Amino acid sequence: MFIRHNDLVISKDDPFATCQLGRKKYADVLTQIVDEPGNGFVLAINNEWGTGKTTFVKMWQQQLQNNGFTTLYFNAWENDFERNPLAAIMSELKVLRKKSNAKTFDSLVKKGAVLTKNVLPALVKGLAKRYIDSEELVEGIVSSTEAAAEILENEIDEYTARKKSLLDFRADLEKFLESTKGDKPVIFIIDELDRCRPNYAVEVLEHMKHFFAVNGIIFVLSIDKVQLGHAVRGVYGSEQLNADEYLRRFIDLEYSIPEPDIEKFVNYLFKYFSFDQFFKSPKKLEYRSAESDRESFQNLAKILFKLKSPTLRQQEKIFAQARIALKMFSYEQFLFPETLLFLIYLRSTDHEFFIKIAGKKLNLQELSDEFFLKIGRGSSDTVVRHMLFLEVQVTNLYNNYISENQYDSSRYRRVEKGEELPLVISKLDQSENQQQYLECIRYLNREPDRSYVSLKHLLDRINLTETLVS
Repeated sequence: MFIRHNDLVISKDDPFATCQLGRKKYADVLTQIVDEPGNGFVLAINNEWGTGKTTFVKMWQQQLQNNGFTTLYFNAWENDFERNPLAAIMSELKVLRKKSNAKTFDSLVKKGAVLTKNVLPALVKGLAKRYIDSEELVEGIVSSTEAAAEILENEIDEYTARKKSLLDFRADLEKFLESTKGDKPVIFIIDELDRCRPNYAVEVLEHMKHFFAVNGIIFVLSIDKVQLGHAVRGVYGSEQLNADEYLRRFIDLEYSIPEPDIEKFVNYLFKYFSFDQFFKSPKKLEYRSAESDRESFQNLAKILFKLKSPTLRQQEKIFAQARIALKMFSYEQFLFPETLLFLIYLRSTDHEFFIKIAGKKLNLQELSDEFFLKIGRGSSDTVVRHMLFLEVQVTNLYNNYISENQYDSSRYRRVEKGEELPLVISKLDQSENQQQYLECIRYLNREPDRSYVSLKHLLDRINLTETLVS
């Protein structure tokens, strides 16, 4: 049993062989886009964190290589300790250096060195020594007209030199790429830019735009544009900055990987984390509820993930935590798979609500209201029925939890004019007099032993305060 989902092994011959999300077809589309001669451009693959972008671009990189492309991969987050983005990007290009283009690359490096050279501090220090003797009076240089004029003159010369160096740098870069790429552009993938230090992220963008915007190279930015926008606003110190408009300066084409098939991914995670070691254990199958527990867990996962759209990474973590929790159940113990999964989902995605439940901070009506607020109704009768049953099960277990295991069904049922009504008014139930809600209560009461169980039974295992038993 794995505790975390490991990186997928990418086959050189069939890069998407282990992809469980059917994403090869999107890589094929992108390959067609970049496989066109012409100017270089910047392509952004824009999806939220945790949606599998890194795995996708690494699989696509291998596919590109198999199709004759020269590719480079740069993890910006792993390199943001480097102060100079130009040096970091050039170090990636260096892998393309060979005997036939060594002279061109060395020339490129020299011109890049001029672009990154910071001569102003040395210039100021030299001028300060000429005009003042005391180190403490260095600030006085600002008031010296003659010094200011000399600084300006040197800055003009420096600007002219840098401008020429930039043109020379781009010319050498195009020449270097031409000797490397053959009849296809070089594909330079920049990943994890949105997780970098804000200053570094913006500097990488600026360097990419001003230094590397030449024919023969296509940059692929694997980003969460919303998060990158936060970094941009942070650098410029203004929440009013239109970050989306700013990023358009750098991005020529934007692509978002479509949402995966939730059911297929749930089935994959169920298999990957070896849930059947528990659900299909011979000891577990001795109990009548075993098969329904397995089905209930899978069905709720599919419904809940479709309804609330947690990221792929969140789904992986929820399944990993659920699998660990199962190891704390003996085979004969009641599992309540729907509520177990729901609580783990809350713990991962809505910790505040989870803490309210675990801390007995809500009464039953407040629990019902917040459940509806967080989960909603869904768009089909099937989803509503599943969510209503889940709400009733959670309410029943919570009722026993806050009443110290002294089960009393009257705490959530009342009688008016001889008619039985639920004490809790569920916004999920739109039937007359909450009859669907009452039917769920009656269904739970068919097994009295289960009706008496407290939510603590599940919380102790989710919080890993029980001993591993299976």
